[in-house]
Amino acid sequence: MHLNGTKLSLIVLFAVAWCFGPQYCAAQNSSAPAPRQPILDYIGKSWGELTRSINDCATVVDPKITTASVLYVPADFTVTGELHALEKRCGVEIHTLPVVIRKLGEIDTNMLHPHGLLYLPDRYVVPGGRFNEMYGWDSYFIVRGLLSDDHIELARGMVENFFFEIEHYGSILNANRTYYLSRAQQPFLTSMILAVYSAEKEKGKEDRSWLERAYGYALRDHDMWLEPEMRAGDTGLSRYFDFGDGPAPESLKDEKDHYRKVVEYFLSHPEPSAGRFVERLPNESKELGPGMIYVLRLCDMPRTMERPHCGELKQFTLSRDFFKGDRAMRESGFDISFRFGPFGADTHHYATVCLNSLLYKSEMDLAEMSEILGRKPDGQSWRQKAEARRAAVNKYLWDDVKGEFFDFDFTKKVRSNYEYLTTFYPLWAGLATKEQAKALVANLKSFEQPGGAVMSPYHTGAQWDSPYAWAPTQMILVEGLRKYGYRDEAERISYKFASMVAENYVKEGYIVEKYNAVTRSTDAAVTSGYSMNVIGFGWTNAAYLEFLKSLPEAKRTELGGVH
Repeated sequence: MHLNGTKLSLIVLFAVAWCFGPQYCAAQNSSAPAPRQPILDYIGKSWGELTRSINDCATVVDPKITTASVLYVPADFTVTGELHALEKRCGVEIHTLPVVIRKLGEIDTNMLHPHGLLYLPDRYVVPGGRFNEMYGWDSYFIVRGLLSDDHIELARGMVENFFFEIEHYGSILNANRTYYLSRAQQPFLTSMILAVYSAEKEKGKEDRSWLERAYGYALRDHDMWLEPEMRAGDTGLSRYFDFGDGPAPESLKDEKDHYRKVVEYFLSHPEPSAGRFVERLPNESKELGPGMIYVLRLCDMPRTMERPHCGELKQFTLSRDFFKGDRAMRESGFDISFRFGPFGADTHHYATVCLNSLLYKSEMDLAEMSEILGRKPDGQSWRQKAEARRAAVNKYLWDDVKGEFFDFDFTKKVRSNYEYLTTFYPLWAGLATKEQAKALVANLKSFEQPGGAVMSPYHTGAQWDSPYAWAPTQMILVEGLRKYGYRDEAERISYKFASMVAENYVKEGYIVEKYNAVTRSTDAAVTSGYSMNVIGFGWTNAAYLEFLKSLPEAKRTELGGVH
């Protein structure tokens, strides 16, 4: 059959338009289903490869920050013979923290030299191969993956480690490193507790005594977010806040020239807020290092003529307020995005959709735990607290005109207009009304791409903005859509993401932390902050397993077979 040029062009144009229509495009880059068993074998094997134990010499090293191998134990903790043996066997230094820590912020992390790993009693799974520490919000999704793959004991051990952190380090930490003793991360503890409790119950083991103990730690974790420093003004909502000062140590070592790029950005974008973040210092100032002031010399003779702001040789420092925002952004887990202004500089000024949705869910989870444990009055009290939070979220974070939830700057009394995938957290938490859910689904088009849902519609060069899709937010989005009855949308997003993961596994032989949802690839051209695309990867494993399990049989077959 012969086609003339006009007909052929129309056919090609129609095919391209169909493929990239976000409601219909699936695995367009794949000519055949990805084989199921190899990727499942990879995931099964990776749990072991990503498991760490304090008793393993290799675990104590921080591959991201080259220092001596140091393990810190709590001030109120007895160093056991096993730890002394570890010290001799591995050449590790064991230090005791200088103070007993009962609350976040009770120790100045800048006074700890050198930084090191914080002791945890049980084995744990790290996000990817370059990490040796257990992370806060990553671990919820890892726990989900472990439970899906029937590793219940390991999942429970990770939850026990979080109990240890609350007891001895004052909070669930960003991760168990000394430089994280000043900040937490997104609160998923109640979700982890109930996931483990339910998995054990399905196996015929209903451990109410464990749930009773877990309830006490969950209460302490929840109440940490109600401390004065964590409150978002008088809104009745909470915010992200890091008790530390100065640059984040992990950024100094792990994000090449990040703070220098931040200064250059603000100097070349003299918006009203820039003056709050960058200050000029006399040329004779000496670099003071990672304390209250961090000095950068941006200007030198060969480059001065290329930079208008370098009329005279000058040194610059980022302000204390910038570093507060930068650290708070890292506590959010979304490091880095421009959601709270350039480089997240104003994060600590916002009541956020994600945090308050999670706290609402925590309150509802605590109500459920109370009722399981026979504490009906406590259950009623938690539901009242959750309802008060829902009312505050609707008052400050819901935009009825745009049909989305937005973060609220409580210092300026203004709601953000930065569209972000966390707008779907209220669905996952069960906080949204049916009308709100309908409006949110109508706005799914702002985020949906061939490989799933991107974090935002904005190309900022940051890894938590467009064009990247991340497993944890895909899971929250998909499960939120299902909860409100939007099954077709949930299946479409989960299939797009899972098929993208499978296709790239076939090509490359591994799974990574994030994907380019526009090109359906692992390409990561990040220019702001942390730029790697780490192989592993715990939460991507979890998303693939959960999506494979929840998709209809026909879609599972297209992904390579029925799981």
